[in-house]
Amino acid sequence: MDKLNNIKVFCRIVELGTFAAVAREMKVSAMMVSKYMAQLEESLGVALLNRTTRKISLTEAGESYYARSKPLLDEFAELDEDMVELGQNVKGVLKIAAPIDFGGIYMVPAINAYQSEHPNVKVMMSLQNAHINLSEGIYDLSILVSNSLELGVVARKIAETRLCTFASPGYIAKYGEPRRIEDLSRHHCLHYIDTPHEDYWVFNVDGEEKKLRTTWHFASNNGRALCQAASLGMGITQAPEISVANYLEQGKLIEILKDYRIPSLSIYVTYMQRRFIPAKITTFVNFLTRYFDWQMNASTDRIKKREAGAP
Repeated sequence: MDKLNNIKVFCRIVELGTFAAVAREMKVSAMMVSKYMAQLEESLGVALLNRTTRKISLTEAGESYYARSKPLLDEFAELDEDMVELGQNVKGVLKIAAPIDFGGIYMVPAINAYQSEHPNVKVMMSLQNAHINLSEGIYDLSILVSNSLELGVVARKIAETRLCTFASPGYIAKYGEPRRIEDLSRHHCLHYIDTPHEDYWVFNVDGEEKKLRTTWHFASNNGRALCQAASLGMGITQAPEISVANYLEQGKLIEILKDYRIPSLSIYVTYMQRRFIPAKITTFVNFLTRYFDWQMNASTDRIKKREAGAP
């Protein structure tokens, strides 16, 4: 008797709901599926399923057995996948969640570069600013811009960014440059709707964090829209430096109120702690750390050259 196979059959009965559905999936007869279940229940000495002519339901023992055996089967599947990947090219479907702005600007080129090295990995990326609970199993990885992390999550830092305040040269020429944060009350502010700070901008004043409520002139839940608005001279925006890197390199935006920057924010790639980590996850995480280290250094160099007036 192959007990592992019988456990797999039991779990699929629970998930698909009928013996017939499992038989079709396994390409065996319903009688054979019933035989597998009978062998498993006989070996355990308990009934796992209540069978009637209309439906199948779990017994109390069945509920407990499924809850404990399903994670073990998942670990066996991950182990098999890892062993196959050791002898073959890395492959599979990698499901990623990323913040809208960071993902939209930076992740597509990164994924393109990764897939050039691992063409057999398919990547599905969801862009959203909502909190991602990796324990739900919907995503393999989540990109997080934060300085606070959850328990049970493995986090690898891939970059750092500063939360700064920006305006276009044209706006400053027309309205003047604010020298103190209190001066913002006389300026057009461009407000990001979906942030943990709500209606406030955050500054560093004498080593302490200070929140300042601004009166917005234009608001959006999309950072790229706000950066574009700032570059057009519509007002002043506060954003992670990484989000405006292209505008800084082109001289369309410049940083103001530099003395009030808050400490850097870290950008992490996160995944759930588990015994076996699939190669598609480890290779992608390792790739991102190398990729963004090079990208961020190159961008910083270009910004410094522009600020220094180099061609």
